[in-house]
Amino acid sequence: MEVNADLHIHSRFSGATSRNMRIETIAEQAPLKGLQLVGTGDALHPDWLKEVLALEEVEEGIFRRGETSFILTCEVEDTRKVHHLIILPSPSAAEELRERFSRYSLDLKRDGRPHLTLRGEEIAEIANEVDALVGPSHAFVPWTSIYKEYDSLRECYGSARIAFLELGLSADSDLADTIAELQSVTFLSNSDAHSPWPNKLGREFNRLRLRSLSFTELKRALLRQKGNRVVLNVGFDPRLGKYHRTACIRCYTHFELEEAEELKWRCRCGGRIKKGVRDRIREIATWDEPRHPEHRPPYLRIAPLSEIIAQALRVSGVYSSRVQGMWRELVTAFGSEIRVLVDVEIEEIAKVGGEAIAELIRRFRAQDFEIREGGGGKYGEIIFNRQKKEVKRSQLSLDNW
Repeated sequence: MEVNADLHIHSRFSGATSRNMRIETIAEQAPLKGLQLVGTGDALHPDWLKEVLALEEVEEGIFRRGETSFILTCEVEDTRKVHHLIILPSPSAAEELRERFSRYSLDLKRDGRPHLTLRGEEIAEIANEVDALVGPSHAFVPWTSIYKEYDSLRECYGSARIAFLELGLSADSDLADTIAELQSVTFLSNSDAHSPWPNKLGREFNRLRLRSLSFTELKRALLRQKGNRVVLNVGFDPRLGKYHRTACIRCYTHFELEEAEELKWRCRCGGRIKKGVRDRIREIATWDEPRHPEHRPPYLRIAPLSEIIAQALRVSGVYSSRVQGMWRELVTAFGSEIRVLVDVEIEEIAKVGGEAIAELIRRFRAQDFEIREGGGGKYGEIIFNRQKKEVKRSQLSLDNW
């Protein structure tokens, strides 16, 4: 079986997170996006774990509400402010991990993403001891990532085992596979969603080949055992990520790395300049071009359907009633956002959404657009050409992988 999974989200118990991050809302929204499996996030928070455990446990470590299955996950911050994603095998493992971490944190009952006075290696060792899977979250972002603080995995994790590396919105496998030490590592593409709405939940996800839906089968997929594996990473064009380019965090002006260094990382407006993912990867890259190992799955670049609809309707803001109404109409007609973006015939989309939306989806599939790159905390933007072009579609549909 193949399962679309977003394994990194947060509940309403994490800071700067929507109050709508509730089990019932997430479970309702996930199938509309095309997801079958979602990480719970925040599994160390006692109140959130209690809500998760009220669900039916249908398989080893798998809980379900409606059409959506959940697996226990959490994210923690270490003493160097590096974030780590942990995937847990059972409620007892979550409770044991909370107990182990409680000696090193004052946040476990206050924040779904707790700060720990532990190093990355210590966190990974404790996670491994409870049979959890652990790896770096959004590995390249300039605030809370492993490659912001370290030049290698070993510097952070020592000899402790990691099961994966999460790419983050500003990187993809083309960028990450310029780094030699990552050749043997499984890549994950997750949303890190703080909101359940369609431009956040599932904006990045993984297609997994499993024999059944359980923690053991997921573990085998991430470790590439017994034929289980990640068969597709789906996510942003990294240029759309809000930390892709080196840029000022106040006025969002982009800088080349050498210019930022000459300015001593202070913009002319007085704002701080943050090193972008593109430049950070270039600093630590082994090769100029990616070298994908044989096990590496394709990476399919997508963008939120609501943003395409907003441009087609010439509406400012993806949360407007017109955009959300049309999004729901298209998704209801064709089953999921992903099917609308990459699979459904353009003529069929036009019958439901109209010619303007169908045309922009056609251009999106054909990669007939420009991108205003993101940086400094501001997302990039897709800019569709004014002139219609006959461009052959450059991305295959999900059914082709």
